[in-house]
Amino acid sequence: MITISLRPVGRYWGTISFASTLYLCPILDLLLNDIPVKLQSELRLGLQEALVNAAKHGNNLDPGKLVVVRFSLINNQYWWIISDQGSGFTPSLEDHSDPDDYLPPDEAESGRGMSLLHQIFDQVKWNGKGTELTLCKQVESRRLLSLRR
Repeated sequence: MITISLRPVGRYWGTISFASTLYLCPILDLLLNDIPVKLQSELRLGLQEALVNAAKHGNNLDPGKLVVVRFSLINNQYWWIISDQGSGFTPSLEDHSDPDDYLPPDEAESGRGMSLLHQIFDQVKWNGKGTELTLCKQVESRRLLSLRR
């Protein structure tokens, strides 16, 4: 089940919530609907990684638990806040350039996902409990033409 609220919540926020699943195509399509085409493939990859982490690692694919995504465009920045109902985790990675340098081989796949988020998004932050991820992507602002001579 997918619940969508495109009415402003707070300051122009839309909300999508869904039962934990890895079938994310319709969710990603909704989240990327108003994103410029040139950014869509990169952001789809990053958002898919974040949603898989919430559903799979956060909620253990429990269909009774929800993933909630709040999203907005504020001052040329796209924002996504992704929450799960899991027990949380403590991100401890300082350097996100090459996860294989500091993770055991069995944890390297997870480290690559985190590294990917940091490469795609301009801001990546978790809440203190590790159940909410905030992502931000800066969009180039259009230059206004000067009418002065």
